[in-house]
Amino acid sequence: MVFPVLYNWVIIIFRTCFVDMEYNYLPVWLTLDYLSDMLYVVDVIIKFNTGFLEHGIMVQERSRLNRRYLRTSEFFCDTLSLLPTDLLYLWLGIHCPMVRINRFLRIPRLFEAFDHMETRTSYPNSFRLCKLMLYTFVLIHWNSCGYFALSRTIGFGADPWVYPNITDPNFASELRQYIYSFWISTLIFTTVGDTPDPKREEEYLFMIADMLIAVLVFASIVGNVGNVITNLNNADNAFFPNHELVKSYMKIHRVNKDLQARVNGWYQHLHINKKMTRENEILELLPDRLRAEVAVSVHMGTLSKVTIFQNCEMSLLEELVLKLKPQVYSPREYVCKKGDIGHEMYIIKEGKLAVVADDGVTEFAVLGEGNFFGEISILNIKGNKSGNRRTANIRSIGHSDLFCLSKEDLKGVLTEFPDAKRILEEKGRQILMKMGILDESMVGAEEKKELTVSRLNEIESNLDSLQTKLARLLAELESNTYKLRIRLEQLENKTSEWEVPEMEGEEEQGQKDGEGEAKGDRVEGESGEKEDVPGPSKGE
Repeated sequence: MVFPVLYNWVIIIFRTCFVDMEYNYLPVWLTLDYLSDMLYVVDVIIKFNTGFLEHGIMVQERSRLNRRYLRTSEFFCDTLSLLPTDLLYLWLGIHCPMVRINRFLRIPRLFEAFDHMETRTSYPNSFRLCKLMLYTFVLIHWNSCGYFALSRTIGFGADPWVYPNITDPNFASELRQYIYSFWISTLIFTTVGDTPDPKREEEYLFMIADMLIAVLVFASIVGNVGNVITNLNNADNAFFPNHELVKSYMKIHRVNKDLQARVNGWYQHLHINKKMTRENEILELLPDRLRAEVAVSVHMGTLSKVTIFQNCEMSLLEELVLKLKPQVYSPREYVCKKGDIGHEMYIIKEGKLAVVADDGVTEFAVLGEGNFFGEISILNIKGNKSGNRRTANIRSIGHSDLFCLSKEDLKGVLTEFPDAKRILEEKGRQILMKMGILDESMVGAEEKKELTVSRLNEIESNLDSLQTKLARLLAELESNTYKLRIRLEQLENKTSEWEVPEMEGEEEQGQKDGEGEAKGDRVEGESGEKEDVPGPSKGE
């Protein structure tokens, strides 16, 4: 869509204002017109078949694609841009290209294409500059067309401001007409000056409008160019360390000239050869999996050359690749010295390093691309007579690019891969045995020590778990005791309520029993009295 939209954006106004060009090249214009219309139609067909994302999943069902496109405002604008307004030629005449002004409705499609191109190109800043220049050209082009049309309306050569009289052979050709108008517009927009003074009201209004637009254009150009330069500086700062800060630091602290020259040479080597020392910071915004894939594609070949890492599982190598840190060494700079404690291993990516004697002159061997050293010191192999100290002096012959893998990073990765840790330690022991610096007696003692330590750790962990269980049981006992006490109090309250009516019943029963006893006593007394009364005897 870049070609048809740009064509209509530029040519329609050009044919309208420069009439001679319209008449002389009409067959060419008509052919290009209908070719661009055909591309418009093809674009609509493509939009009917363009998928979209829904919940992160690409939708490609034809019916849903059609419904979605038909409901958008884009379909309405696309339909208006394809209306056959060329039929107005029958009424207005074939030399009236402004009937095709509805084609301007597809200009947003051009901006969309530019956005896609900017995200896909490897040189986005250069593309932004080209895009800015294109927009500036289109603006000056439209202004030059307006200037020539206004000059035709006022009259060619009517005053010094308008286009000179076309009867003059120097200004009669179509090419001269366009170039002169474009030159005048460029002078106005760049505010360079040397433009003829306007004489009429129309000319003043045209100049005022151009001056206002020129202010916006100038501000836009300056702002965009400034952004491009800022982006370039940011890109350099992201890839390379800031040289100016280091130079200022050395100047303030009066570092000797020789050391300053070495530091400056190191920075120059980085910039000239595009060496990056901040890869991890550059890739940190990527998702973990995607960052691992990028690192694998860049550095896996180098890491796989290390003997102790050969035949290891791929997941381990992928984790280690993310831990590699690039380092650049200057000529005659020591990477490590004999007796230093080893905290990292090195893999040579590019350059040559020499194994030298303590005097710094005698060379025992030269290491090149793909070689590695320092791997034994970071594995912490038991029985190593040299411990974790370096056994040789390694010095860079020229500029050397190395990958550094620290002991902490390797240890953190191996905790998740115990089998790989065991395999690496075994390979390290074999290398030490070949070198004759492995004490097997120390290995047995260390193994016993490790076994004892592991048992102690196991006992401590079991004791901690028992203490935890005991604390939990005590807490449960206390909770149950509290609940039981509450339950007993509730039961006591209920039983106390039951005892009150029983006591009242007993009192009533006691009163009844007392009355009964008293009544019985009275009855017995009366019966006694009756027995005491003498009655007639039988004889009597």
